[in-house]
Amino acid sequence: MLLQLNPPIPVVTPKGKALAHILVDYGSDHDLIWIVFQADGQCWCWQNTDIRGQTNITYGRSTSSEFVQL
Repeated sequence: MLLQLNPPIPVVTPKGKALAHILVDYGSDHDLIWIVFQADGQCWCWQNTDIRGQTNITYGRSTSSEFVQL
């Protein structure tokens, strides 16, 4: 399934802040794939485990959690 996000969702990736524009779901055996445009204009695809929602005080998300290397 391919879903265009309208409006785009602000996220944080290992490369910094970005806007998620498309979500790809290959089914229950796979991670979601987020297609995002980074703040510098680069387009990247990230697995669900690689991104976090950006800080949003209105929604009670005062900080984005740090990425943990497994």
